[in-house]
Amino acid sequence: MFRSALLAVTILAGVPALAQSLSPAPTPAADAASPHARLVALFAASDEASLKRNPIQALFRGDMRYSDQFGDFITDGYNAREKAAGEADLAALKAIPRASLNADDRISYDVFKYQTEVGLRGFAPALLAATIVRPVDHFSGFQTFVPDLSSGEGAAPFKTVKDYDDNLHRLAEYVVYIDRAIQRMQQGLASGVTNPRLVMVNVVGQMDALLPPTVEASVFYKPVTKFPDTFTAADKTRITASYAAFIKDRLNPAQTRLRDFIRDVYVPKARTTVGLGQMPGGRALYRYLVEATTTTTMTPEDIHALGLREVDRIHGEMTKVKDAVGFKGSLQDFAAFLRTDPRFAPKSADAMRDAFFAIDKRVGAVVGKDFATIPKSPLDIKPEPAYKEKTAAGGEYQQGTPDGSRPGTFYYNSYDLPARYTWGYETLFLHEGRPGHHFQISLAQENTALPAFQRFGGNTAYVEGWALYSESLGYELGFFTDPYQNYGHLNDEILRAMRLVVDTGIHNEGWGRDKAIAYMLDNSAMSKTDATAEVERYIAIPSQALAYKVGQLTIRRLRTKAEAELGAKFDVRAFHEQVLMSGALPMAVLETKINDWIAAMKKG
Repeated sequence: MFRSALLAVTILAGVPALAQSLSPAPTPAADAASPHARLVALFAASDEASLKRNPIQALFRGDMRYSDQFGDFITDGYNAREKAAGEADLAALKAIPRASLNADDRISYDVFKYQTEVGLRGFAPALLAATIVRPVDHFSGFQTFVPDLSSGEGAAPFKTVKDYDDNLHRLAEYVVYIDRAIQRMQQGLASGVTNPRLVMVNVVGQMDALLPPTVEASVFYKPVTKFPDTFTAADKTRITASYAAFIKDRLNPAQTRLRDFIRDVYVPKARTTVGLGQMPGGRALYRYLVEATTTTTMTPEDIHALGLREVDRIHGEMTKVKDAVGFKGSLQDFAAFLRTDPRFAPKSADAMRDAFFAIDKRVGAVVGKDFATIPKSPLDIKPEPAYKEKTAAGGEYQQGTPDGSRPGTFYYNSYDLPARYTWGYETLFLHEGRPGHHFQISLAQENTALPAFQRFGGNTAYVEGWALYSESLGYELGFFTDPYQNYGHLNDEILRAMRLVVDTGIHNEGWGRDKAIAYMLDNSAMSKTDATAEVERYIAIPSQALAYKVGQLTIRRLRTKAEAELGAKFDVRAFHEQVLMSGALPMAVLETKINDWIAAMKKG
């Protein structure tokens, strides 16, 4: 799973897709410029305006111009500005003749148009009303990443005195945001639009972990425990006192207000149902989210049926592995064996870490077989932060900076260690690390020929579809030779297939939490801890889990087509260049690009 401030910002703003930025009115000189020059100018102006309105996006890129700002998310003014920006961008884009552009520019044109149109649809009053009053959940609320951002171990640098002061300025605005979020949730209680009770109980647990008994134990205090050596004694004394006072007098009281409001006021009145379809305005919102997330026209019913077919197909592959190791019994029996046999339990959190470092070394030795371009950005491997590990995924990736000064990071989860089975290690790393999220996101960021929205933006179907497709590359890179690691790969693949069934089951078919958990346990070797966390994730962030399989199946289908039509001319490294080097494309745009490439290769 790719985690980023961008996900939280766009969901909390009430827009599940990027709304583009307000561009200056064309000047006579711009009107006279070539279509290419006008397109480049539009993209640049759009991006620059967006960063001013969304300073945290700039911070995650390593752009420090607005690093003392947090943003006015979930205000009416913020939404009005984002909507106006999208409308202005779309009007400027449509004035540029697409037919006069070269092939790369047409791809950029199509991506920009798609993202802007989908983002604008998210501002429809009914959709906004069903979204903006639910600013906090245990996956995408700001409380899930601001602690990382401010810890000295996340995206925000702590190298200069200004960095430390900027962080306090951001946190002061975050305190304002917390009270604004409480107001929005009060509006939701009045309108009957709330998050499920179980989601908000999880948030209470997160907030408890962020409120330790002493200021010095706060994650927000960490930066002052490790000052750079260049700081003077006076600087250290002043900053330490400022952080201690701010955490004690402003931040902790605000976090306590949020925790107490959710626990004492919101949870008792929150809905006991779990699906969007059971919330006012939820059915229409879910259908919109499905389209925005998958970048297709598939309906929830289409996706549910696809998931059932994929589960059946993968069961057949799992049965082959079971039979190959000589296990006597059903797939359910085999799953129980894999969940309970001590040989598959990590010996320690350190052993788990060391195993991922060893896999990374093996990947580095062979990945050039499939990829012509390797990211320059390094990859770090870290455990999930303790305050969120209970509800976090089994692994996550956070992007680094384009210049490599902050590496990309693969976070592994060692919570409930006996349930983090060793047979899942290889496929998890290939997805979250290399060649999955780290390759795709780093290569896009490092490609300065792309406009910024392609370098840094994207869609979940492509991002997660690529990562799931990357897991399957393990076969050709020499992984999954151990039958249990192969089963682990299939178990992860069936997880993504089950997500199609369960996410649509919950939000479109009326399934409850227990039915969804039982379905996942019946059809895989997942632990109950993992299955519960997965289901509660789907409840908290509807439609996100659909992207993986839809994107992966699209990429795999396009590769199969290219292999069949090009025969001996097919080069997997060239195919991966075509898929990766234009950034995260909507599925229809990706399909057009690959079809054009196949046609060009045939002629060549």
